[in-house]
Amino acid sequence: MRSPAFFEAAVSHAAAWHNRAIELELLNLEHPSEVRTFEKGRFEIYRIGPMTLGRATYEPGWRWSEHVGGATGERSCMVEHVGLVQSGAAVALMDDGREVVMRAGDFFYVPPGHDSWVLGDEPYVSLHILGSETYAAS
Repeated sequence: MRSPAFFEAAVSHAAAWHNRAIELELLNLEHPSEVRTFEKGRFEIYRIGPMTLGRATYEPGWRWSEHVGGATGERSCMVEHVGLVQSGAAVALMDDGREVVMRAGDFFYVPPGHDSWVLGDEPYVSLHILGSETYAAS
């Protein structure tokens, strides 16, 4: 059974939320908050409300272990990703050997411990819902 103090705190929190001014924000994809660049690609950061989102754009020939991890000597990306492929295709290869091809229209979840590269001769573009805060940060 919950204590009266618990219920008082819950009511107080709800009242504070109800009386809080909610900021409405709009951010266009053409105006990222930050852009992280590296050979054969870029990662645009969008800070909006309580979220940090990202958009990855990689040219044909891009490979994480070479063009992002290579700068730090890392062979495997340790960032957890959730996103949506907008165009192109890429491969995600897990450290344990599992592999998946991500194509335009696919939502993806890629856990830490992977490499990735662009497949084919078309640029790869994806939106990232999770994992943008630390990805390719210097």
